[in-house]
Amino acid sequence: MSPAYYQSMLSRSWRRSGSLLYRPNQRDSCCPHYTLRLDSSEFRATKDQRQAINRFNKHVTGDTYAKEAARRYPRSREESNKRDVEFDLVERIHEAETQSLKQPPKPSHAFSVTLESDEFTEEKYAVFENYQRVVHEEAPSSISRDGFRRFLCSSPLRRETLTVADGSERQLGSFHHCYRLDGKLFAIGVLDLLPDCVSAVYFLYDESVHQFSPGKLGALREIALAKEKGYRWWYSGFYIHTCPKMRYKIDYSPQYILNPDTLVWERLDKDALALFDSKGYLHVEKLRQQDEKAVPPNVESTHAEGELSEPSDAEGEDSDEDQSLFYCNMPGIPSLEAMASVDLDQILVRLSRGFCAAGVLFDWDDERMDDPASAKGMVSEIVAAVGPELMPQACLDFRKS
Repeated sequence: MSPAYYQSMLSRSWRRSGSLLYRPNQRDSCCPHYTLRLDSSEFRATKDQRQAINRFNKHVTGDTYAKEAARRYPRSREESNKRDVEFDLVERIHEAETQSLKQPPKPSHAFSVTLESDEFTEEKYAVFENYQRVVHEEAPSSISRDGFRRFLCSSPLRRETLTVADGSERQLGSFHHCYRLDGKLFAIGVLDLLPDCVSAVYFLYDESVHQFSPGKLGALREIALAKEKGYRWWYSGFYIHTCPKMRYKIDYSPQYILNPDTLVWERLDKDALALFDSKGYLHVEKLRQQDEKAVPPNVESTHAEGELSEPSDAEGEDSDEDQSLFYCNMPGIPSLEAMASVDLDQILVRLSRGFCAAGVLFDWDDERMDDPASAKGMVSEIVAAVGPELMPQACLDFRKS
């Protein structure tokens, strides 16, 4: 999959875990998942975030280095005044890296961050094992090398280099952002670098650096990467308002939330966040209207105009697996009326002997799109979930794995 294609899927509520891509049904979920993104060009670090960076930088350089470096390489009054009133995230985030420090004197520690391929190594696995066992308190028996490979070293994205208008280059694909102190790997940020965003997949660290708020430092460094290299947007993954462990994501602003119904980005401000506390499924398009009648607490809303109602009990008690996607109340899914204008016959299909159009492979003129057991129903669901506008760039692979 190309990085550009995956970015288009992110903008349709998709997300990946290893090589698996999935899309949640926010409306029928007990804990709805919402896609977030942050504009790095507008980001301003809070006092707490600035302190985290300064505290870690001070640990790396040490007091002796700071005093001697200030004597050897004094800042001008203008530089000092600017530093006091302006916190440059990109500058500060690199400040303690060995390659950025003026030497002599020698700092207390050697610190580096490198962007590396997402391949498995024993060095990386040691950090993963420690993080899952100590920080997440997982049983050692549930932690394995194969699990690490599947989860964080297996990506469907191909690696590319994008040359932009000003001649600069951006790396695209899946990478490991590796943090080392005195040569020892202590943290890894698993990233998908896409044409216009840095998408955070996972962040893990060794317990020995817990006191330095490594998760916060990792988020700030990824935001700085998005700003410095021109990706602009930082995607922190799904936000689940009812999950306390995910509340940290809204400590970084300005955030934008993807409207699952319209697939339009809306500003996530204090007023919008307040609505999360009083409603089940959040109708993002109602944020600015503050319409308390839009969605009563814990009560599902009626369908938007053009959507279909769920089958009644009289039509049977089918399981979710037997129910058509077009009747599942999932936001952002085209209606059957809209799907009628999609030429399914032209969908590209890959077989062991080559490629062909779906209309050549399937004799489905008498089949219905809302019959999930039929070929036409299965293909229709895939097209609706991925997005009809994205299908000309894709094909359905029917080869045996």
